Amino acid sequence: MPTAIIQARMGSTRLPKKVMLEVLGKPVLWHVVNRVSKAKLVDGLIIATTVNLEDDIIVKFCKNNDILVFRGSGNDVLDRYYQCAKEYGIKDIVRITADCPLHDPNIIDMAIREYLKGKYDYVCNTIQYTFPDGFDVEVFSFGALEDAWKNANLPSEREHVTPFIKKNEKFKKKNVYSNKKYPANRCSLDYIDDYEFIKRIYEGIGKEMFYIDDVMDYVKKNPEILKINQHIKINNGYLKSLKEDEIFLKRRGVRNK
Repeated sequence: MPTAIIQARMGSTRLPKKVMLEVLGKPVLWHVVNRVSKAKLVDGLIIATTVNLEDDIIVKFCKNNDILVFRGSGNDVLDRYYQCAKEYGIKDIVRITADCPLHDPNIIDMAIREYLKGKYDYVCNTIQYTFPDGFDVEVFSFGALEDAWKNANLPSEREHVTPFIKKNEKFKKKNVYSNKKYPANRCSLDYIDDYEFIKRIYEGIGKEMFYIDDVMDYVKKNPEILKINQHIKINNGYLKSLKEDEIFLKRRGVRNK
């Protein structure tokens, strides 16, 4: 079964140190690990952080909580994933980002189940979104990861790990869909307003573990909390990387099509 690699760092430009912000008295990263570990088809997990000194606190957190940790590139996250998977001998990878503290282990299992059933190179729920932002999951083979590591050149492809795989037709891919219609609520953690929104969810529900329907039910009963962060665009980080791609291609004298 696949192993989850959770990328986490303290140096987020939009909300520095976000993975160590506390929710119900515990770091955001603890909540992400807690949720991923409850996925039945995940065979262990590793935190992939950077070699930067500021991320020593993440390494300490991992050691204190008996969590495997890998340190790699700060900017080339694709290389970080590849080196982590290579060092630990991982053949199938579940990619989770530490800015998803509301994740649902059932959604993770759904993607893994499809990946194992269809012998795909890549399965996700983000090619076409039917789940709210913040419940993103990707499952892919080491072979696909290695191919991307060798051939991906654009800044967006190196920073966001999987765009090369998503765009390349040689990989066998599948998108998984929700069996019900969810509102397009923003449930990821990138800005201080997101943090306030996520804290309200946890404090309102009043426990550490709950699922996507609990989140949606709480929001439906308390719609005023949507005003906290729903003005923020989804995938701002990736859109920024695409602009960096344009600069990269212009320097090489290549026109981005």
